[in-house]
Amino acid sequence: MMNQALALLEFNSVAAGVLAVDRMLKQAPIALLRCGSVHPGRYLVLVGGSVASTEEAHAAGVQSACDQGGLVDEILLADPHPLLAAAVTGKRSAPRGESVGVFEVSTSPGLLRSVDAALKGVPVDLVEIRLADDLGGQALAIFDGSLPDVQEALVLAGGRLGDCAVVCGSSLLPRVDETLREVLTEGTRFMACEARAPEGAEMVEG
Repeated sequence: MMNQALALLEFNSVAAGVLAVDRMLKQAPIALLRCGSVHPGRYLVLVGGSVASTEEAHAAGVQSACDQGGLVDEILLADPHPLLAAAVTGKRSAPRGESVGVFEVSTSPGLLRSVDAALKGVPVDLVEIRLADDLGGQALAIFDGSLPDVQEALVLAGGRLGDCAVVCGSSLLPRVDETLREVLTEGTRFMACEARAPEGAEMVEG
C-alpha cells in the first residue's frame, strides 16, 4: 500500500543525519523508505506513512537538525503525486512523449517540491528521479509529454523550489532523437551504449 505522506530531509553530515533518523523513528510510527550518505558528504532520509505520523517524524527530524545545525533542506508532502511517490522509491518509465524536459536542482528536497508541483499542474509523465549520488549533491528529474506540457512543467518546477534550492540546469528537447530516447529509457548514469549509426553511415572501428 502506498504511503499517504512522504518526507525527505537532507543533512550536511552523516552524523547529523543518523541522529535525526533515530529521533524520527522514536517519535512516530513511520516507514523508513530510504536513508544513507550521498555526495558530497551529505545524508538523506526518506520516510512515509500516515499524514499525522509523517508530520510528527518530519518535525522531529527538523528539530534535531536545528539542534545540530545540520539541515540543508527538507520537504513534507502530505499528498504526493502518485508518479513522484513511485519514482522516489526507484520506479522508472520509458519516455514515450514527443518532448523531454531535464531539470536539475541543488537539493533533493527542493527537487521533490518542484516536481510534485509540476506533476499536479500539468499532464506530463515522470521518466526518472535521481537524488544526489553521482551528481555532486544535485538532484535530477526528467519529464516527458507534449511540447506545451513539458514546457509548462519546467516553468512550474522552477517556480516551486523553496528557499534553500536553486535551479542548476534545465533543458527542453522538443523532438527527442530515437537513439537518445532508448538511452534515456535505461537511465542517465554514465554507461556503455549499444553502438548505433544512422542509415547509410559507416561505423569506424578503433
